[in-house]
Amino acid sequence: MTGVPLKHQRISSILAREIRTGSRPAGERLPGEHALAQRFGVSRTTVRAALAELTEQGLITTRTGKGSYVRFDGRPPDDRLGWARPLTPRDADSTVRTLAVRETRDSALAAGLGLAKDTFVCVERTRELAADGTVLSYERCFLPPVPGIRELPARGIGRQSPAEVLRRAGLRPDHGEQRISGRRIDAREAGLLRRAPGEWFLAVTRTSRAADGSFAEHVVCLLDPDHVELALTVG
Repeated sequence: MTGVPLKHQRISSILAREIRTGSRPAGERLPGEHALAQRFGVSRTTVRAALAELTEQGLITTRTGKGSYVRFDGRPPDDRLGWARPLTPRDADSTVRTLAVRETRDSALAAGLGLAKDTFVCVERTRELAADGTVLSYERCFLPPVPGIRELPARGIGRQSPAEVLRRAGLRPDHGEQRISGRRIDAREAGLLRRAPGEWFLAVTRTSRAADGSFAEHVVCLLDPDHVELALTVG
């Protein structure tokens, strides 16, 4: 019958709702295939199909021989830029550490962005594995020094993310451009990432603008491809 979901779709919908509402927090191990099959009164093949859908949606990750774990972190997928969040570690929980919040001048960046002023507020952050401190990514976020942002070097950013800072300042990214490439890290980057110079990292840059075309943010991020995956949500 048209419009009636298949068994695995019904199961994935129920589990997705439990994950998105926080009933199953990030990092929690889902019940095994046998337990889920008993709960929903279906075969393990149907359960596998449901888990595959949740994986495609970016809600869970499966570790061979260990089971499926929740990876959704509670943030609504409302970023229309399709920003590949840096991202989601495949192995364990991670934490974000702010290295610096400072005012900086970059004439080359301003010229490339078509801006008349070359002053930015730069937020530098790393994402690290909570278990052993392995650095997964290093990010520099350049923000316009508008009210609500230009005060950050003096007062700090606290637990806010740059996205939250933008919202509080009344800037909502509407459109932009994102580029992904790969390159070897230099000596300074190696020190911040606690790696050897010349190691290969993913390099992601994003420039976003508000609906009126005004500059909102420019982000440069280095990601360890051994621990981080890019997840793109569209539609």
